[in-house]
Formats: sequence, C-alpha cells, structure tokens
Amino acid sequence: MVINSYKDLLVWQRGIDLVEDVYNFTKKLPDAEQFGLVSQLRRASVSIPSNIAEGYGRQSTGSYKQFLSISRGSLLEVETQILLCIRLKYFDSEESGFLLNKIESLNKMLSSLIAKIK
Repeated sequence: MVINSYKDLLVWQRGIDLVEDVYNFTKKLPDAEQFGLVSQLRRASVSIPSNIAEGYGRQSTGSYKQFLSISRGSLLEVETQILLCIRLKYFDSEESGFLLNKIESLNKMLSSLIAKIK
C-alpha cells in the first residue's frame, strides 16, 4: 500500500475510530462531569490522531517521532481517565473493556511506528 497522506496510515484511522468511541462513551457520563472527565477525555482523544497528522505534515523524521510520542502520551491519558471512570463506578470494566482493548492495540501500533522511525 502506498502512503500518500496521513489519512492512509492505519494508526491514524484507528485513532479517529477511538475518538468516535470516546465521544459515544462520554455521552453516558453524568452531567456533573461535563466540564471534568467528558471534556478531558474528548480533548485527549482528539489529540491522538491530530498529533499523528501534524507530525506527518512536518516532513521531518525528528518532528514526526516527537509528535507520535505526544500522540502516545495522549492515548495513555485517555486510558488513565477510562480507568478512573471505572474506579468512580461510572462504568464497570466490562462496559469500558472495548475501549481499553482499542487503546492497547493503538498503543502497540504507535510504539512500533515510533521504534521504526530512525
């Protein structure tokens, strides 16, 4: 497969999918979390594919690697906030398991891509 754009990257596509899932997930959180966890989760999730795209657009391997690392940091931020939702009993681990599985998979993809960039 030829990569002509960041949109061709599977890791970016999976990031976009995760954003959609996070938005749907956060719709179920209590109204009291509108300016807390809802806002944080949405911003952090949007940051994941956004930083993949920005790094790709910089056309410098050093910058690309840096932005992929930022993306990975945002991914782990989302994971932490999902785990917090479980601890606060907003969701049980079964309800949020699908998100945690996607996060784990995306983390592996990002880590692999970062390691491959020289």
